[in-house]
Amino acid sequence: MSLDAYYSARAKAYENVYTEVDATRRSELNQIRNILTDLFAGHTVLEVACGTGYWTRALAAKAAQVVAIDASTAMLEVAQSHLVASTTVTFYHADAYHLDAVPGTFSGGMANFWLSHVPKSRLHAFLTQFHRRLEPKATVMLADNVYIPGVGGDLITKPADDNTYKRRQCDGRVYEVLKNYYTSEELWSLFEPYADHLTIRMGYGYWWLWYTVKPF
Repeated sequence: MSLDAYYSARAKAYENVYTEVDATRRSELNQIRNILTDLFAGHTVLEVACGTGYWTRALAAKAAQVVAIDASTAMLEVAQSHLVASTTVTFYHADAYHLDAVPGTFSGGMANFWLSHVPKSRLHAFLTQFHRRLEPKATVMLADNVYIPGVGGDLITKPADDNTYKRRQCDGRVYEVLKNYYTSEELWSLFEPYADHLTIRMGYGYWWLWYTVKPF
């Protein structure tokens, strides 16, 4: 089953991943929310893989404009239902690997809880085209999960594959979901070529980072 199929099946209940967490992770999510609202206040922001709009709603409170994209129509329907009256947010059905199709000019970019789903062989291609959609010295933020043994199912490895996977059930089906986890050192190595003023925070359940895009 594809990643899009899994998230489409899970759309209506997806935000449980943010609400059904312990106090430590809840505190870290609040830190992420506070940082992104400060970073993107007054910006025009491209949000990649917006999902159900959990982070879009935080962006909408402070950003000048938000263009939020996702490849799952089911996810977008949920996201739009939370922001029906918003004049700040525009949603597009779009592929994270083909951002040229998304209209707009952006002084900020965000991709929360997306990087873990990018195959390692596509990381640099994704980041390069993401940055090219942004203005020079744009502000960027990403956040994602830290690996916690026993949370979210067993971690699966495969021969001759440097990615990792989680096996999950939804609607009576079994999905094998690509889910990569990173250390702070790996994140620094990945982002430093693209980033000025790179800041990385590692928590118990999540990591988050932000930077300004280096000139091409």
